[in-house]
Amino acid sequence: MLVAAVAAALVVSDPFGGPAKPSGVTDNTTSTSLATVTRRSLSSQTQVNATLGYAGGSSIRIPVGTAPSAVQQAQQSVRASEDMLRTAIASLSADRATLAGVRATLSAAREKESVDCAGDNVAQGAPGASSPSGEAASAGSPSGASSSVCTSDVATVASDGQGSSGDAMKISSDRTAVSSAQAAVASAEAAASAARSLAADYGQSSTFTMLPAVGQVITRGHSLFALGGQPTVLLYGSVVPSRAFVAGMSAGGDVAELNANLAALGYASGLSGDTFSSATEAAIRAFQSAQGMTATGELPLGSVVFERGPVRVTSVTPEVGASVAPGPVLGITSTVAQVSIALSAAEQSSVKVGDRVSISLPNDQTTPGVVSSVGTVAKSPSTKGGGGGGGENGEEGGPTIEVGVTPSNPNATGHLDEAPVTVSITTASVANALVVPIDALLALAGGGYALEVSEGAVHHLEAVTLGLFDDAEGLVQVSGQSVSAGQRVVVPAT
Repeated sequence: MLVAAVAAALVVSDPFGGPAKPSGVTDNTTSTSLATVTRRSLSSQTQVNATLGYAGGSSIRIPVGTAPSAVQQAQQSVRASEDMLRTAIASLSADRATLAGVRATLSAAREKESVDCAGDNVAQGAPGASSPSGEAASAGSPSGASSSVCTSDVATVASDGQGSSGDAMKISSDRTAVSSAQAAVASAEAAASAARSLAADYGQSSTFTMLPAVGQVITRGHSLFALGGQPTVLLYGSVVPSRAFVAGMSAGGDVAELNANLAALGYASGLSGDTFSSATEAAIRAFQSAQGMTATGELPLGSVVFERGPVRVTSVTPEVGASVAPGPVLGITSTVAQVSIALSAAEQSSVKVGDRVSISLPNDQTTPGVVSSVGTVAKSPSTKGGGGGGGENGEEGGPTIEVGVTPSNPNATGHLDEAPVTVSITTASVANALVVPIDALLALAGGGYALEVSEGAVHHLEAVTLGLFDDAEGLVQVSGQSVSAGQRVVVPAT
């Protein structure tokens, strides 16, 4: 890196000519003095423009869920389907009893027929049968009576058989109706379960009844806002709830975080694990009672929000009295101060997580910090020269990466929501280096640099190779065959 002091240094056309004037003598109207070559640690720093604010900017949204009225309708559909199933089962049971009776009657009729129409009576009782003499039996004769009984039995058996077949067909129809009702119940239960798992704490007529102020800090167990008088409460965690907390739900990380929060807030002793248990339900009821909620033992979507820690409100989208709909409600950040830098993408390799920095605050004070994140995606800035993306950070308007810096002493940053700051980033360092002031360098006409070494009344030039620059302190690392610590070199007089 070539600095202005080097560019303006004396260009020596005869580097090994006669000695220069001794210290304190004016040469070419330029006063000089002496500096000492020293050994010390040296660091290189880059100064960039940045913005002081808070880390973790995000938003809290109203989730998409099932309105309470829709959940009730789904549950009513289950009850209606269950009533239909009970009716179909009752009809099947009654028709089975009827069929059993008909079959018993048919069996008895068949036994009677077999007796009445056995032997000669079978022939005599058959329709159109004649007496042994070839004449039709008279109605008043014994054989005529037997024929009449047999004929009656045959008719009865035929009638009962038809009745049995009809009842059997009806039972088949009943079974189809029962199967259809069972399928309807299963479908209604699945729909009700899905509605219940996505049950929301707002409906079409719900409105915002409480909203926080911008700048307000909200901690665990306190209300973020209220819908229809029911608060939405902040809990700590990293899982974003995608389902309501209800009895019978499957185990999961969201349940584990809920249990941990209920225990931390004192609503359950020793409650843990990822299962929604009876202890979870009891703790929810206690929590709801304390928060002024309706104590149902279940938490619909939107009644609690999980964030990693306390949040600071940066914006409020709706107004009190506005209708509730899925979408953003609050803009938030964490309460951790952070400096954001839009660093030139060309300088990405010179910065790494853990680098020490110095932050120059609006009150002209400085405070230390550490690079906490270095982006890997280059973006074109929306405005020229903004946030450190141009000027000394690289070509104005060029691609930038986002670099995050965490102040070592957050209390020293003040309480401004947002403020422009300057950050000095240590991009390289070297230990035990030979160091001279940058303005001790002389640019040689043939290229390269030299130091004007003073040894008493004798001055001579020593060619040097440049190393690390420290612009903040005006120092540069040098090395050369005859350069050593303790030597005195000529520099412009201050």
